[in-house]
Amino acid sequence: MSDALINGLAGAGGGIIAQLITYPLQTVNTRQQTERDVKKARRKHGTLAQMCQVVKNEGWGRLYSGLAPSIVGTACSQGVYYYFYQIFRDRAEAIARENKRNGIGDGSVGMLSSLVVAALAGCTNVLLTNPIWVVVTRMQTHTKNSNKSQPGHSSIAPDEKALDPIECPPYGTGHAIQELYDEAGIQGFWKGVLPTLIMVSNPSMQFMLYETMLKKLKRKRALVKQGDTGVTALEIFLLGALAKLGATVVTYPLLVVKSRLQAKQTTTGDKRHHYEAILAGMLWPTGTLDAILKMIRYEGLHGFYKGMSTKIVQSVLAAAVLFMIKEELVRGARMLLTKGGNSTGRTRLA
Repeated sequence: MSDALINGLAGAGGGIIAQLITYPLQTVNTRQQTERDVKKARRKHGTLAQMCQVVKNEGWGRLYSGLAPSIVGTACSQGVYYYFYQIFRDRAEAIARENKRNGIGDGSVGMLSSLVVAALAGCTNVLLTNPIWVVVTRMQTHTKNSNKSQPGHSSIAPDEKALDPIECPPYGTGHAIQELYDEAGIQGFWKGVLPTLIMVSNPSMQFMLYETMLKKLKRKRALVKQGDTGVTALEIFLLGALAKLGATVVTYPLLVVKSRLQAKQTTTGDKRHHYEAILAGMLWPTGTLDAILKMIRYEGLHGFYKGMSTKIVQSVLAAAVLFMIKEELVRGARMLLTKGGNSTGRTRLA
């Protein structure tokens, strides 16, 4: 089994476990990011209070709305990312070794090379998996009374009693896909792809920081313990948390713009809540520039940081769990392969 495949499978496994643990935080955070009522957004509600409000008004299941496609998306994203990351990383290491033989560098992959490797893997991942995350965002931001609040959907006579929101049919993955296709066609599944591609800098920064800190820790450990470069699961957990914290703080505004574009758009009523293509006819993803300009005009810079505290907690916890589990899975897989190879060799000798 190749090293790239081991890392891809381990990344998918770690990503799924991290997603299951932090998903309610992710749902609340997506709702915070897509809240367009300025007065409502400025009311100080903590993350836990908002989670309790969702449970009270919509039930426990709504905190896990979109979990099934999210798990599929996480497995695909982490698997694709780590698979291509390892391929590009191996290539970068081969180039570094070749440069060392030519008298250039020390044979190790530098910070800039690590950044480029992570960016290439991230771009590949975004282009392949963006449709899954658009569907997940739709499901996370859908509320049980969404249909009632949408303009043009009110066909109830004044003297008729409206159905209770609880009686609305479940909003499943199929509903989200059909709604998105009816609204924007196939291209709708790549909504928010531009800010998402720019956000590739987030995992790129994350992995650059992680690899740099890990390399320094191993180097220091080797000096103290005479060549022993072993790193514990707790140390990997902390390194992953620190790396994700730094990357999230820098790139958060792009995440808010992406969520706004991927959430359901209002086609009538207040145009402040509808994002349209400004550069028509050009290769510019629908609404990205319009969303940025309208957020600055109507919400101010504060709008780009909605729900940031929730995202930091969710992202740092998820990244720390992901790194820890991934490294343990990779280590375990390599041990099993090594033992399997040794036993096969002994059998042949016998």
